[in-house]
Amino acid sequence: MKKDDAVSLSVIKRLPKYFRYLTSIADKGIVRVSSKELSSITGLTASQIRQDLNHYGCFGQQGYGYNVKELINELSKILGIDRKYKLILIGYGNIGHALFNYEGFSQSGYTFEAIFDSNPEKIGKEIDGIKIFDVNDLENYLSDNEIDIAVLSIPKEDAQKVANVLCKSNIDGIWNFAPEDLKTTNGVVLENVHLDESLYTLTYFINNPQDYVFGNE
Repeated sequence: MKKDDAVSLSVIKRLPKYFRYLTSIADKGIVRVSSKELSSITGLTASQIRQDLNHYGCFGQQGYGYNVKELINELSKILGIDRKYKLILIGYGNIGHALFNYEGFSQSGYTFEAIFDSNPEKIGKEIDGIKIFDVNDLENYLSDNEIDIAVLSIPKEDAQKVANVLCKSNIDGIWNFAPEDLKTTNGVVLENVHLDESLYTLTYFINNPQDYVFGNE
């Protein structure tokens, strides 16, 4: 598979949506689907769907549509979820607790190997067999263990300091839930997740419904 070099961020961010909907219809026993049918499910236009997928190859056949299982497999490769990932969680507060307990991660091949926190009352305990370490031991842990992704759910004032430690290790990516746009070095990939921005977007559209594109109506 050869990727088109000119793939925009908006296209990339739609790929997980396609994967999610395709997986859903595959669970219902649907074998093939047209771009028009995908359009009615996703709320995106059929033309947009075809253009997005064509960046990565020709997956459909005119008059037949897409083979659902084959397209799921191709999207798995494109998204990199055809392999397993080892994660660590840094910060076992409310958000960290929710992330750790989300079953969808393990079902998709993402497994937590360790938890780190600064609260003495939590350090040393085990949650479902996963130990909570002192965050001060993070650097030593990473030198002895191969981890792919670090999930940060810590206060903003500590986030960049922890990110700097992570960037000195052999970690590949940081999934950041701290309310701070972090900076990374050494080729570490960063995804900042701001929950308040998502909520603000929702309330904007509630107050400006003329700007919202309603799908599936």
